[in-house]
Amino acid sequence: MKEKPDPVLPSQIKNKEKRSEMHAKLKREKKAQKRKLARERDQAAKLSADLGEQPPEKQVPRTIENTREPDETVCRPDDEELFAGNDADEFSAVLKQQIAPKVLITTCRFNSGRGPAFIEELMQVIPNSHYVKRGTYELKKIVEYANNRGFTSLVVVHTNRREPDALLIINLPDGPTAHFKLSKLVLRKDIKNHGNPTSHKPELVLNNFTTRLGHRIGRMIQSIFPQDPNFRGRRVVTFHNQRDYIFFRHHRYIFETKENKIASKDKKAKTSESKNQSEKQVICRLQECGPRFTLKLITLQHGTFDTKSGEYEWVHKPDMDTSRRRFFLSLSSNCRGITPHCSCLLLSMQELIIAGPMFFEVAIATSGAMTAAAAPGHRIPEVNASHYGFHPLSLLHYYHVSWVDDGIVCVLLIAAESSV
Repeated sequence: MKEKPDPVLPSQIKNKEKRSEMHAKLKREKKAQKRKLARERDQAAKLSADLGEQPPEKQVPRTIENTREPDETVCRPDDEELFAGNDADEFSAVLKQQIAPKVLITTCRFNSGRGPAFIEELMQVIPNSHYVKRGTYELKKIVEYANNRGFTSLVVVHTNRREPDALLIINLPDGPTAHFKLSKLVLRKDIKNHGNPTSHKPELVLNNFTTRLGHRIGRMIQSIFPQDPNFRGRRVVTFHNQRDYIFFRHHRYIFETKENKIASKDKKAKTSESKNQSEKQVICRLQECGPRFTLKLITLQHGTFDTKSGEYEWVHKPDMDTSRRRFFLSLSSNCRGITPHCSCLLLSMQELIIAGPMFFEVAIATSGAMTAAAAPGHRIPEVNASHYGFHPLSLLHYYHVSWVDDGIVCVLLIAAESSV
């Protein structure tokens, strides 16, 4: 019996046109096979639903996120020691709104290139921030200057070869000091269809800071921003931690009303008004305001900046990278922890904050998961926003809905001008 010859691969064909034709043919066959398998899965799920049987399990791909090494320092919701430590740490006065955050921003001694533009946009992101030129002063003198003038945080932007490459955040007056590597900086002018931010206090989203170290870093970042955001400004600042890289984004919500023309089913209609009926639809979208950058934690030091006798809480070393599935700021996907409580209600990785002069129906239209949890017409209980860690506005009504998605508690908090 003759053996079946091996198929000819496109890379084995020397003629360019024939090679392109063969590649396109194989691509079409692969897509057709993929669609066929998808139809078979849908039919099997529909058949099992009709018969009242358990649907077949969905295949979950193996990724670094769902196979990462477990961490013993996960912050649990029932950890009384953690919450007791939060009440006595260096950030509690600002986070309890006993002191208003006041941030001093400065640079290294030689600041040039994109450094000044980055600092200007950073001052628009952080409310109540002030810029002081570094000059020839040592950093310890700058720390003393900031302490004497009531600043709660100090942010130092370091530039190298005319490009910002590091960020130093110092909590005042007692520390700690966090050193981050800064990369992939994109300024506002380089972002397509960017928007210009307003002077309103932004909402803050901290995502996936779930280990003890991540919880501490999250509270440090949180202490830079005010705890009473202005919802009318519709500004959102996001720090998303993934694989120990902290991605920064700055957006604002935009609510648009569009008219969709619906053709009339009445065949006897003669006038154009009866044929075409308009339906108003409210659409919620995000507009990025910039800047955009990525942070990587290098060191976390006790107290303020001290390179000689400073004690370090955590230092990243090359010998710690023993596995690609080992992370220090977040936990493994098969364990659930808590994120630092912040001004916009952080209970899970799937938060959605709808704020501004909108009604509850808008929130339903912008969240597919909400439709199953609370359909239109469902009565939503009004809640006290002060229970969620921020000062409520007297003109707004607050509503709270929660649901469970794949074992994660998801929360939707709505601020509306009129009652639902």
